[in-house]
Amino acid sequence: MIATIAAATILGARGHPVTVEVHVSSLGLPGFTMLGLPDESCREARDRVRAAVQSSGFHWPDKKVTVNLAPPHYRKAGSGLDVAIAIASLVAFGVIPSDAVNGLAFAGELGLDGSIRKIPGVAPMVGVRPDHDWVVPAESVAEASIAARGLIRPVERLDQLVEALTGARSWPQFDAVPSSSFVEPELHDLADVKGQPIARLALEVAAAGGHHVLFVGPPGAGKTMLARRMPGLLPDLNRDLALQATMVHSAAGVALPSTGLITRPPFRSPHHTSSVGALVGGGSHQMRPGEISLAHGGVLFLDEMGQFTPSVLDGLREALEEGEIMVGRVEQIRVPMPARFQLIGATNPCPCGGDGSTSDCRCDERSRHRYLGRLSGPLLDRFDLRVAVQRPNVAELIDGEPGESTFEVAARVAIARRVAIERGGVLNAALDEGGLNELAPLDASASSLIRGEIERGRLTGRGYHRVRRVARTLADLAGEYNDDISEGHVAAALSMRARVGLSAVGSAT
Repeated sequence: MIATIAAATILGARGHPVTVEVHVSSLGLPGFTMLGLPDESCREARDRVRAAVQSSGFHWPDKKVTVNLAPPHYRKAGSGLDVAIAIASLVAFGVIPSDAVNGLAFAGELGLDGSIRKIPGVAPMVGVRPDHDWVVPAESVAEASIAARGLIRPVERLDQLVEALTGARSWPQFDAVPSSSFVEPELHDLADVKGQPIARLALEVAAAGGHHVLFVGPPGAGKTMLARRMPGLLPDLNRDLALQATMVHSAAGVALPSTGLITRPPFRSPHHTSSVGALVGGGSHQMRPGEISLAHGGVLFLDEMGQFTPSVLDGLREALEEGEIMVGRVEQIRVPMPARFQLIGATNPCPCGGDGSTSDCRCDERSRHRYLGRLSGPLLDRFDLRVAVQRPNVAELIDGEPGESTFEVAARVAIARRVAIERGGVLNAALDEGGLNELAPLDASASSLIRGEIERGRLTGRGYHRVRRVARTLADLAGEYNDDISEGHVAAALSMRARVGLSAVGSAT
């Protein structure tokens, strides 16, 4: 007898439909064969399924059982197909009527005792078959409900599921419970940052316009402190972006809120020892989203950028330009992963951690060049804002008054972002050349100033457009929403795109 069951698996951050086919025959030697390009963890389902079925009180016949995971052109990874394989087998054995599984899809891992366990990626799995009624682990109710249009059938054990399918008992009901491992992100107050008026302004401009920002300064200057206050300046994610971010976190197995939906911009801060795969995603056996995808819709903070390897940093360039990254592996289809984030970088001016001055720095020119040379010119050129951050003096640190709070600054940011989107459909950082010409025209004095910078070789063509975008954001924050960009805003934008000790990398900005 042949049985067919609907299921799904994860590739990258997306679900892909899988059809589980089981054939049972009395011909040939008894055994359990799996086809359809399963990886090792998926192939181990043959032992988990057999043990779970027997532990649940059902007979496993001495026959030849063949399982096919269609389509066969991409690798199936993980244990998420266990329940589908078990139910298809029991249908083929005649334990469950074939019409009882019509319109149902299954996801979950089986324990040897017949328990059904939570797996990563339930939301994108359900999303790829949204019109099916889904049978999922009881712990995944909220996560599955995000993408479902049909009913969600939560179960805890295989025997309960079989009894529900055969009509011996009703479907069990479970309430969505908060994930025990989810930690609500802490929002830090910008008022804690004393002094640093230029760096604070740069952070506000970055939040309002969606610009990437690089802080350069010695240890203790407050670079990390500033970066961790960026999420509090950003508004909640809209529905589409919240769904995309939730799908990525679900596929990566990251804990989700009790509602299942991520509504606040994520903040990711990978360590400088992270590999290319950890940052951009992928994997030799199972494709998983990397840090840049987990930051989708939020902030990616790279502390100690000078310590990252150049190959890791250069892996960011495609995502910064395209908003997604295409990952391919041998024997795998190419998988696009979303990666539209704001990049905040922080680096010391030299390896010794001095402030870059001759008196304070113990590094020779060669060491400084090698350290900063890890930040390639093309990567640096993608930072709209490059700001020097100095250690606060004693008066600022001890006796200084608190600056504006996150609440006050976030209110201005929200207005500027709303104006930009209503005016051009995107944030200012995403304006193309045509949009800049239409929405960010320069007055005569501003045009003269920026022309002089280009003629003196201080500004590249890409830098010219980035300065105009930052100037547009500065004008929006000042309430000059539809005026020509003035010389003062261009001058301020140029001052926040300084080389700040990065001359070892390249002279053009």
